[in-house]
Amino acid sequence: MVYLPEARDVAPRLATGAFVLNSGLSHLRADRATSEGLHGMAVVAYPFLDRVPAERFTRLLACAEIAVGGALLAPFVPTRLAGLALTGFSGGLVGLYLRMPGMRQPKSLRPTQDGIQLAKDVWLLGIGLGFLGAARPWQRAASRRRRTAVARCRHHCCRR
Repeated sequence: MVYLPEARDVAPRLATGAFVLNSGLSHLRADRATSEGLHGMAVVAYPFLDRVPAERFTRLLACAEIAVGGALLAPFVPTRLAGLALTGFSGGLVGLYLRMPGMRQPKSLRPTQDGIQLAKDVWLLGIGLGFLGAARPWQRAASRRRRTAVARCRHHCCRR
């Protein structure tokens, strides 16, 4: 079975995939200072990452971004699967925003000026969750058959 994404999913998959892939390629070439900065932020939110060296963490982050971005850009990857990857990845980014001190206004989800860079990642989570709700091809076909059958029926009992 050949999979092609729905037309409505193409634009968000391309935009999001290109954005995430570009970020991964940039992090792949990160220098030591950038690696230490990324790692330092991640450790504040996720203390268990302290055991991972900064350069290794940045390389793993880059590989994850490249994999997620590539899955979104590859038309043969089902939208729900790409959405699952994007939701998991962006969930970690939103968790970083929620756990980092100084990123949010007191007792609020609204970002501070410093938090805007991280708060913007909520759109990735929204798109990922939207992709998870994408209908499967066989569900669309069954729904279409039912609508056609109901439209043909002249009895009141079939119309809801």
